[in-house]
Amino acid sequence: MPSYRIAEDAAGRRADVALAEAAGVTRAQARRWIDEGHARINAAACRPAQRVRAGDVLEADPPAPVPAAATAEPIALAVLYEDADLVVLDKPAGLVVHPAPGHPRGTLVNALLHHCADLAGVGGALRPGIVHRLDKGTSGVMVVAKHDAALAALAAQWKQHDIERVYRALVRGAPAAATGRIEAAIGRHPHDRKRMSLATRRGRPAATGWAVIRRFVTSGCTLLELRPETGRTHQLRVHLASAGLPILGDPVYGRAREPGLALGRPALHAAVLGFTHPSRAERMRFEAPLPADLMAALAELERRERGA
Repeated sequence: MPSYRIAEDAAGRRADVALAEAAGVTRAQARRWIDEGHARINAAACRPAQRVRAGDVLEADPPAPVPAAATAEPIALAVLYEDADLVVLDKPAGLVVHPAPGHPRGTLVNALLHHCADLAGVGGALRPGIVHRLDKGTSGVMVVAKHDAALAALAAQWKQHDIERVYRALVRGAPAAATGRIEAAIGRHPHDRKRMSLATRRGRPAATGWAVIRRFVTSGCTLLELRPETGRTHQLRVHLASAGLPILGDPVYGRAREPGLALGRPALHAAVLGFTHPSRAERMRFEAPLPADLMAALAELERRERGA
């Protein structure tokens, strides 16, 4: 990993400026490295605007370059609905939505380019047709636009919060009430740029409604229905963790391993997606059943309840 010691004449400069000069890259590129967690000061996470001091050691671990455009790959897709304007999918857990450093191939976008021959160029080379995204570990319903007009119409609905989204989540903990709402701004974690947090000065407003579906008293777990009112990065995971209800299997905001449940990812599923069709002005609603791993976890929790 390349490292650079800050000289006296560079003291007081912003971290992104110092990194750009030391590594010979643009300031925008240096800022991306910092935002994505690929740069550190004195072995600690830093911010682009952080001021460096003489003697500081600035480390950079640049991500692998991403191809200029995604390529088509024959990856199977679970299609719930498709027409000339859009395709609705049931994304499996473990599938990254679009190419990024560390995931140049094998993404949902690569699969879509193979499935839809005319998708390339809709909305951008690396994110063609992508209206919204789900985290790699989250399963469930997604909609993809097939042309620019459909993309613009669907994106406008997201911006106006005219989208129905319902999630299912298995959490550790037992809320006292049957329903509730979490309203707290979310922004980048002040010390870990790969995480989101409520402890930030530049958070964006975020709200999540929740309701109890099933309580598993013996295991101290709860199945929740979640209705996000906004769409911030990691919103559901951050909000639930902040309420003392971390999602089972979440390695970032909870704990990766849950004894006896064999969850290799956060137990979060996008169960329902509703929107207005971009051409027909018809309201549409799609549901994706819980995948096998979450069904198995629920079955194990039910078994424990019966044995209590």
